[in-house]
Amino acid sequence: MKIKLHILLFLLPFFAFSQAVTTVPTIPTANSQITVTFNAVGTPLEGYTGDVYAHTGVTANGVRWSNVIGTWGTNTTQPKLTRSTTNANLYTLVITPTVYAFYNVATTVAITELNFVFRSSDGNTKNGPDIFVPIFAAGLNIAFTSPANNSAFNLNSSITISAEASVASNLELFVNGISKKTATNATTISTSYLLTTAGNQILKAVATNGTEVKETTINIFVKTPTVNATKPAGLKYGLNKNPDNSVTFLLKAPLKNDVLILGDFNAWTLDANYQMKKDGEDFWLTVPSLKINTEYAYQYLIDYAIKVADPYSEKILDPQNDQYIKPGNYPNLKAYPTNLTTGFVSTFLINEPAYTWNVADFIKPAQNNLIIYELLVRDFTESDSYNEALTHLDYLQSLGVNAIELMPINEFEGADSWGYNPALYMALDKAYGTKNDFKKFVDACHARGIAVLADVVFNHSFGQSPLVQMYWDSANSKPAANNPWYNVNHNLVDNTSAHWGYDFNHESTYTKAFFKDVLSYWMNEYKIDGFRFDFTKGFSNTLYFGADNWASAFDQSRIDILKGYADHVWSNKPSNKPYVIFEHLSDNSEETVLANYGIMLWGNMNHAYNQNTMGWVDQSDISWISYKNRNWNNANVVGYMESHDEERLMYKNLQFGNSTNSAHNVKDLNVALARQELAGMFFFTIPGPKMIWQFGELGYDISIDNPGRVDRKPIHWDYVANANRKQIYNTWATLTAFKKKYPDVFNTANFTLNTGNSLTKSIVLRGTSTDVVIVGNFDVTAKSITANFTKIGTWYEYFTGEEKN
Repeated sequence: MKIKLHILLFLLPFFAFSQAVTTVPTIPTANSQITVTFNAVGTPLEGYTGDVYAHTGVTANGVRWSNVIGTWGTNTTQPKLTRSTTNANLYTLVITPTVYAFYNVATTVAITELNFVFRSSDGNTKNGPDIFVPIFAAGLNIAFTSPANNSAFNLNSSITISAEASVASNLELFVNGISKKTATNATTISTSYLLTTAGNQILKAVATNGTEVKETTINIFVKTPTVNATKPAGLKYGLNKNPDNSVTFLLKAPLKNDVLILGDFNAWTLDANYQMKKDGEDFWLTVPSLKINTEYAYQYLIDYAIKVADPYSEKILDPQNDQYIKPGNYPNLKAYPTNLTTGFVSTFLINEPAYTWNVADFIKPAQNNLIIYELLVRDFTESDSYNEALTHLDYLQSLGVNAIELMPINEFEGADSWGYNPALYMALDKAYGTKNDFKKFVDACHARGIAVLADVVFNHSFGQSPLVQMYWDSANSKPAANNPWYNVNHNLVDNTSAHWGYDFNHESTYTKAFFKDVLSYWMNEYKIDGFRFDFTKGFSNTLYFGADNWASAFDQSRIDILKGYADHVWSNKPSNKPYVIFEHLSDNSEETVLANYGIMLWGNMNHAYNQNTMGWVDQSDISWISYKNRNWNNANVVGYMESHDEERLMYKNLQFGNSTNSAHNVKDLNVALARQELAGMFFFTIPGPKMIWQFGELGYDISIDNPGRVDRKPIHWDYVANANRKQIYNTWATLTAFKKKYPDVFNTANFTLNTGNSLTKSIVLRGTSTDVVIVGNFDVTAKSITANFTKIGTWYEYFTGEEKN
């Protein structure tokens, strides 16, 4: 099921079906009426006071989510549940007169499951993972009603074992193969049993009706004490592959008592052989005798209550969204262990296909000479793939790009996203391709002299993060007070526009250690050349009050934390330093400290440049793109006219441009395109690194809000065939070539900007042997400009070749 949610919260009850949903009858068939009861306790709908609706369909002929009733969020067509008058968290839905009739399914179709997601009336909150309720074939069936499969109990506790048959039969209950109770000509059977032995216990129920026999088996687990043992030396968190082809798991879980591993290697059952040993705050276990060419899926079960993927996963399976990966992007993707577990599962393959790097030690371009291209794979390629993006690298190289900044590529929630809703931090999101596809892309970039930067989101994550799920306050629907990695509340207290997901506590040593591991992983595994850190203003616990307070005030604690992350990145290759870029956008007093430390910072100049391209003088001063105007020591402003977050210049040119002169009407497409060339003249020539948003070099004119801000945008490679659009590309390519070929003058510290609130502008660059003067008129009428030439003699206008005396 694919749903867009404003609130993404997926806390996973250990046994989702048995805890959340029950049915009457216990053994439902497709030809009967069924009453479904949903218990919201332990789900995000616990305590919800509004109406609850069912997004529901059936599994028909093996296909889940067939014959869905209505559409998500449409309350007039989707069934509303009835809330209990005595228990506000208990809801019922009556499926009547039969399953076939209720879902409008032909009676010739085999229905094997009811499919449910229970949601709030506004569609923003749901129960958690999809729920699948088995439908039995008509005739003799038997099922346990207590306990639930894979339940865990304390040693020496007494439990009730009960089962129900669909027709009166001779019934018998077994524990570990020994008969414990019989009943004659009955539909129910029950007995109490004292658990005197630790470990796994196999329960079996048998129904005999004449010559017909049906049986069912479940596993329960009697808890065993966790063993304290020193972990092997040299382990990293997550999965460790050992020389003997065994694997060792290591999990950081402060304040937890017991952790077991569930997975393909133990049939997803609780097993004392897979109970992890404890060493302080760490849990570890070595698992031997695995097949090196078999991919295994696994999860951690923590304190017999919380099931999570490995926070250090390098690959996960998503039961809801993997189906939406475009064909060909991830061939032979392992099937999800349906009906064995819920939520994200981690996977590993001991004999993983190796990638041989062609460029082993890429030399990064000079920081002050970067031409960065911000790229969202989803909206840059028709196939959403690294493989297709690779085919456009020559195009980017010819433009003069020497660094690509990829919007988040680690595993995010959903299959269609900008990526700023992270879930796992070391798992490459499968939507764009395999690990080796991405390595091939990075390698191809390096072969062309192009660095690759990853956009990382460390300010927050959402509800599918294992680090959130491990320590969760379900009563208040927020991280628990003892969560080692998260704050309970956001530090931008009143500014709900900045309340994205759940807020990381960057003053915690646990958080710092985790994210330093993340940064090292991407640099070492994928040869990533640096990072753009999203919303770094959130990296402290200083409280900011006010509905429009964006935490811009000077914050020494935040500075210290951010310097620590920068130092860690740079330490990876001190002589060939990876890049560190912050989206900080704070007061200049703080940005000055960070810039002078060597950190690059985003410089948003969208509004000022757009005022010029539209032909409006008000607020047209672009001088803030200069590091000297900010009183910084070094050229560490990553200036940009557009980014993923800003409106497109061309869209506003065409919608709001100055049209007072019919001979030069900015709302005319070709006039608007030509003005983008001029904007480039006053962009690339100002010393310092620069960033282009994808397709800006072709005058992309689709609004950021069409159809919605984060929704897919049309991909217009056809623009390349338009001569006027391609002329922007050609002009910008010339300017970037100047910048890289003549760094002495285009990166000079001796320059003068006349770029204030006037539509006539000029720049003077003074090199050791060559000077450059740039003049331009952004007005819609002809203007005279006095060019301040630095030397007496003949000057040449580059694009026309005209002499200027």
